[in-house]
Parts: sequence; structure tokens; C-alpha cells
Amino acid sequence: MAMSVALVGLAGAIALLLWGTHMVQTGVQRAFGPRLRSALGHALRNRLRAVLVGAGVTAVLQSSTATGLMVTGFAASGLVELVPALAVMLGANIGTTLIVQLLSFDVAAFAPALVLIGLILFRRDASPLLHDLGRVFIGLGLMLMALHQMLGMLATYEDAPGLRALLGAIASVPLLDLLLAAIVTWAVHSSVAVVLLVMSLAARGIIPMETAIAFTLGANLGTAINPVIEGVTSQDPAARRLPVGNLLIRTIGAGIALMALPWLARLAETVIADPGRAVADFHTLFNLALAALFFPLLTPFSRLLRWLLPARADPADPARPLYLDRSARETPIVALGGAAREALRLADVLEEMLRGARDALSKGDRKQIGETRRLDDVLDSLNTAIKAYLTSIDTEELGEADHRRLHAILAFAMNMEQAGDVVDLNLLPHAAKRLKRGLAFSSHGEAELIALLDRLIANLRAAASLFMTEDPRAARLLAAEKVAFREAEGVATEAHFARLRAGRLDSAQTSALHLDLLRDMKLINSHIVAAAAYPVLERNGELLPSRIVAPGA
Repeated sequence: MAMSVALVGLAGAIALLLWGTHMVQTGVQRAFGPRLRSALGHALRNRLRAVLVGAGVTAVLQSSTATGLMVTGFAASGLVELVPALAVMLGANIGTTLIVQLLSFDVAAFAPALVLIGLILFRRDASPLLHDLGRVFIGLGLMLMALHQMLGMLATYEDAPGLRALLGAIASVPLLDLLLAAIVTWAVHSSVAVVLLVMSLAARGIIPMETAIAFTLGANLGTAINPVIEGVTSQDPAARRLPVGNLLIRTIGAGIALMALPWLARLAETVIADPGRAVADFHTLFNLALAALFFPLLTPFSRLLRWLLPARADPADPARPLYLDRSARETPIVALGGAAREALRLADVLEEMLRGARDALSKGDRKQIGETRRLDDVLDSLNTAIKAYLTSIDTEELGEADHRRLHAILAFAMNMEQAGDVVDLNLLPHAAKRLKRGLAFSSHGEAELIALLDRLIANLRAAASLFMTEDPRAARLLAAEKVAFREAEGVATEAHFARLRAGRLDSAQTSALHLDLLRDMKLINSHIVAAAAYPVLERNGELLPSRIVAPGA
């Protein structure tokens, strides 16, 4: 009975540690997520810088898994080369050890102060940044409390025969120890938590040094499994090169260390008297040695990964270009026609996003919101492919009309992608906020929003047709729709305020949300108009060129 209570208590302490780690990760990602992604994007241009930034970002996020998932997304979309992406993962492995080193010291006394600071910041709703930093401080405090609690529980039950018998049974086979730690790390998504637990067990003398090192190797291996399983949704094997390469690097390192396990254990016990400190230092030195070993081999290793995982075009992938024939670039008029057909696919995807937003507002389907937001990645990929294709065409072979058509295609693709960004970053998050808070629009308010979304879809179809015909009369009609939509938005806003003055509770609760949605739809309409009408009117001298790049004007 006592052993059961001990195991439940230990499991609770581990759960608290994992929850604290989760709070730190989500707080940092919400506060600095775009900056961290930008830092990674810039670092990927140089492999040495990539190692350093990978270590720094992982230390901040407190998770090499989170870093791995971000970089895997970059690599899978083709935005970065494989070699610098692998270098980031080498740095991420080192970054994890920095977290362990920091938490290995006795800093539990700071836990209550961290939670108090975090609570004060978390309640500052006026500042989203302080709110997110509050999550970080609370998470750090919970992590330290959990570690302190684990140490206390282990000290109480370290001499329990049952616990020693259980650990002794699994400690006799190092390979089993490694696999067990890898599975646990994969399940909890945190090598930091597992290594800290191993340190606690080693510090109390519950497990020998050989077992502690085998567990640490398993934790290193387990954290590389998550990006392989979760980081790639594409069926193209090439998208899995980075996570599989990272897993292979850690597997090779763990295999070499496992063969030298008795010697490593004796060395650790001889050099460092404290077993817990020995585990932390081994964790750091192992990952530094792994980075030093593979850093000069990244180029041939990347070639091996390309051979093992060749690229395969998935005809069902909506983000795969269909009409960008590379051989047609020698004939500009054919190439421009293919690019125009590809650009029309952007309009189809944007229409699907708008319909998804309409259903999200009218039906309140959370799943619909997530599926619709993923379509923005399709827009981004197609827009990137179109721009790369058009800029690869030899401009000396283009006539004046061809140049105009090329710029019209670029303007159309750019505005379609930017309209999709407004849907993804503004419109859908507002719909999600409404569901999260359990808010409901008035029947009149919801009808106004749905009507404006239907109008957006109609304008988008008109823009797609105009993009192909380039008819000046249709261009004038679409350009006039910008003014008409702005007037409709103004009428909807005034009607909303009228309901608010009438004291209707539902309007008061959703006032800011309603106005934000109206503003977002007006901006989307501006991009739709700028995508097709402005290039035609500018060509006919009816519009200044500067208006083409100022859809919000």
C-alpha cells in the first residue's frame, strides 16, 4: 500500500513538472514565437550560426521538441536547406542540456517567488506580453516545486524494498533502460523532465551510474521521435529528411555511448563525486561531443538522407503547383499562361477559406476553424512557387505586354496570399475567441456578418474572372465595389451601435468582436479589389500605380 501511494505521489510530481514545462513553452511561444521563428530563419543561412541559435532558442523554449517541430516545418516546406537545418538540431540538443544544468542546482527556494511574480504579471490583462511572461514565471515556479517534491519523496522511499527491486530488475539490461527512457520521453514530450528525474534517482543512490547514463541516452533518443511522428503531415518522404536525420544522429551517438557504457560510468564516478551532477555533466558533454562529431559531416550526411528519402511529388497535395512547367520558361507567353492558371488556384483556396470562416461564424465549429487555418499554408506555398517561377523567366525575352501581364500575375498572387493572411491571423482567431468565451451575436448582427462574407465570396469570383479577361468595364465595377463595401461596412457598424444603444446584452458582449470582424472583412475586400481591378485600371491610365500596393487606402 505504501509503495502504491509513493508511486502515485511520484507520478503526480512528474505531472506537475510536465505541466510547468508546458506553461513555460506556451508562454514563451505566445510572447516571442514570431521572433524566435524569425531568428531561426535568419540563422539557417549559416551552419555555425544555426548551431548557436538552435541552442539558444531551445534554452528559451525549454524544449528541443518544440525547436525540432519548427525547423521540421521550415525544411518540409522547402524554405531552408537540409544542412543548416540539421545544424540547428545539433544546437537544439545542446540547448536542452543548458536547461538541465540550470535546474540541477538547488534553486527550489525561489519557486514561491517565481509563482507570485508570475501571478501578478498574468493578471495584467492590459498587456498581452506581461500576461504571457506571467505564464512563464508560474511554469518555472511549478517546475522547481515539482523537482523539490520529487527529491523529498525519493528520500522518503529510497530504502523501500519494492522500489529498489523494481529499479534493480530493469537496471540489469542497459539496452532495456535506454529503450524504456526513450519511450517515456516520447510519451511525455520532455527530455528535460526525464533527465531531471534520472538525476534525482542517481543522487539518492537508487540507481547505479551505468543505469543513469543509459536512461540519459534514452531521453536524448526519445525526444527525437516526436518530430518524426508529429512534425510532418506531407506524404513526401523528402519532408521527413530532417527529423529522420536528427533521429539517426542521436541513435548513432547513443549506440556508441552504450558500447562504452562501463568505461563512461567509471569515468563519471571518478571525476565527479556527486552522482546527480555527474548525470547532468554527462548529458552536456555527450551532446557537445555529438555536435563536434557530426558538424563536419553534415554535407555527406545530407546526401545520404536524400538518397534514403528521395523526393516524391504527391498529386493530391493541394500545395503542389500544377501548371508551372519548368520547360515552358523558354517560351514566355506559355510560361505566363501557366503561371496565370496557377494563380487562379489561389482564388479557389481563398474562397474555400472564406466559406470555412462563414461556417465557423454561423455553425460555431472549432474543427472547421482549424481546418480552414491550415489552408493558409497552401496559399503561402503556391504564392512562393509562383513568384520563384516568374522571377526565373528571362525578362529580355518579354515584350511590353508580357511585362505588364507578369506584374499583374504577381499582384494577383500577392494580394490573394495577403487576403488569406487576414483570414488566418485575424478573422478565424476572432471566431475562435467567440467560441472560447461562449459569446453569441444577435440575430441581426450575425446576419450582417454572413451577408458581408457572401459579398466577399462574390467579389472574389468577380476578381478571378477579371484576372483572366482583363476587361476595363469589369475592372471599374470591381473597383467601385471597394467603395460600396466600405459603405456597407459603415451601415453595419451604425446598425451595431444602434442595437448597443438599445441595451441589448448580446450586442454589448460582442461589440469589440463584431467591429473587428467588420474591419477584417473590409481589409480582405481591399486585397481582392487590388488583386485584379487595379492592374487593369492602371494599364488604362485610370489609376495611379501607387494604388496597386496600397489596398487598404
